[in-house]
Amino acid sequence: MKKITLLTKTAFHTSNIGLILIYLYPGSLFGWLLYGDTQRQPQLTSDFLVSTNHFYAFTLLSALGLFSYHANKHKLLFLYFFSLSMLLELCHIIIPNRSYEFVDFLGNILGVFIIYILSKFMKF
Repeated sequence: MKKITLLTKTAFHTSNIGLILIYLYPGSLFGWLLYGDTQRQPQLTSDFLVSTNHFYAFTLLSALGLFSYHANKHKLLFLYFFSLSMLLELCHIIIPNRSYEFVDFLGNILGVFIIYILSKFMKF
């Protein structure tokens, strides 16, 4: 059990750092890796009212955090996710080749909110 907890915590912290780096990079790292163009952003699925890429990223990060720290720090963890989603999107105002987009912000918040609601129903 300790190996699984260590593995999920490592995955969570690695994903957290990776997400922050991706958000703060001036351009698209995935666009550069896949297309050789930092101006192109790969789209996993079509957007529907919110940015699906942002929704998927924060849903995954929130779920990893919940599984890693479900026994303690539950409220602090979700406060961190909501704050991180707002801060990173606001940073796009000043980062070159990035822009603040409300649909991205909604995708971030919705991803965190869905996991938060599921955690309440599942009694994590």
